Amino acid sequence: MGVSVEEFLAMLDRLPEVSQGEGGDWVSFKVRGKGFGYLWERTETVGLKATIEEQIALVAERPEVFEPQFTAGRFGWVVVHLEKIDPDELFELVTEAWCLTAPKSLVEAHESRS
Repeated sequence: MGVSVEEFLAMLDRLPEVSQGEGGDWVSFKVRGKGFGYLWERTETVGLKATIEEQIALVAERPEVFEPQFTAGRFGWVVVHLEKIDPDELFELVTEAWCLTAPKSLVEAHESRS
């Protein structure tokens, strides 16, 4: 179990129109200019967009893997410790964060290809 930084970055290649931006100690991930994730390589953690309900559930279920980052509107961002998560679960969370952010037409096009 556990995901390396390189494996996490490879997951992003499986989603359309993901762009990266540098921000000091972190790398941001966006789809069409809107953010859905961050990577802190030094701590091997990722911040992902989620619903507030999912943020609460993930942190309550496995606080050793997830921690709350912040809330913004109807979203609750969650920090994921890469060394403590299964790759399939992480990809599911990354995809969900991407879907919460991408335009509906892009999500539908991606889902029809999957």
